Amino acid sequence: MKIPRDVSGVGLAGRLEILGYSITRQTGSHIRLMTRMEGEHHITIPSHKSIKIGTLNSILGDIAVHFRIRKEDLIKKLW
Repeated sequence: MKIPRDVSGVGLAGRLEILGYSITRQTGSHIRLMTRMEGEHHITIPSHKSIKIGTLNSILGDIAVHFRIRKEDLIKKLW
């Protein structure tokens, strides 16, 4: 499955609520999220109108590793 295009930082943060992530703080143009599902995990995402595809790919890859699932399955779950 292809990585979605034109995903905003705020939109991604909202979608990550499905996985138990919640916003812990925002500093400048970056949002810090945390989940306690499957162990504690922190992630920082840019609060831009459109996240660059490489950045989004890296974020999704990090989350997939934490939850021990394939990135394709994570994308299907979020979108």
